[in-house]
Amino acid sequence: MNGPKSRLDDEGGFTLIELLVVILIIGILAAIAIPALLSQKSKAYDSSAKTLAQTAQTTAETYSTENGGLYSFTEAKQLNAIEPSINYKNTNQAELTVAKGASTTYELTAVAATTKDKFTIKRNAKGEITRECKVGIAKAKTCPGDSESSTSW
Repeated sequence: MNGPKSRLDDEGGFTLIELLVVILIIGILAAIAIPALLSQKSKAYDSSAKTLAQTAQTTAETYSTENGGLYSFTEAKQLNAIEPSINYKNTNQAELTVAKGASTTYELTAVAATTKDKFTIKRNAKGEITRECKVGIAKAKTCPGDSESSTSW
């Protein structure tokens, strides 16, 4: 015969201590995972800006080919006419904020949306290409992918 005592013995469950230990473990794992996830997100925005700068560089070379070897563009809109994937208006990933050329030189700067890191590609009159990085809003970090003393990418 099953009485009230046997019914209580059959019921299984977790004690309050066991539940608190599980919640503590989940909290520790979240504390480890969330900063790592946020770091990866900022790296993705920076990567998007680098890609945009490199696309603009290729487009500037195309512009020069179509205009007798001159880099006579003065704004990002002109490069966007050649390559529609170049973002020059406010976007949620990256934006080409500087696009200015002269007869044999140009400067292109892409800015990452959330980090505000600036990636610049410059061509001098000798045809030498330099890449510069300026850290945006995160003052404690350096240019992505480089040593602390470097400003190139």
